[in-house]
Amino acid sequence: MPRQQKEVRDLQEGNYVMMEETPCKITAYSTAKPGKHGSAKARIEGRGVFDERKRSLSQPVDQKVWVPIIDRKQGQVVSVEGDDAQIMDLETYETFTMRVPEDESLSPDDEIEYLEYEGQRKILE
Repeated sequence: MPRQQKEVRDLQEGNYVMMEETPCKITAYSTAKPGKHGSAKARIEGRGVFDERKRSLSQPVDQKVWVPIIDRKQGQVVSVEGDDAQIMDLETYETFTMRVPEDESLSPDDEIEYLEYEGQRKILE
């Protein structure tokens, strides 16, 4: 699995983190001061990169968490049929089908950016 471990204190908004075994983009990060016998805690809120579901996580700041390594790639639209687009990766020339986001209109020969993690792909707006 392409991921690495990081301490919670090293995370910030906009980073990726694994929550419930799903790669999520951090939308909010806050810390609470340590108690008398405890350590500072961080509350992380995120949204699933591929499923858009909201998730949250509360951990001590010195706890290690998994951070997914998500590839940002370039592609070119080969064809569009309904909600699906045939995309060719501009590095490997591999072609595959991806769902087109609802608010996106693509045409053949458009160049796009997309995210890829463990076989999951998503077009970036």
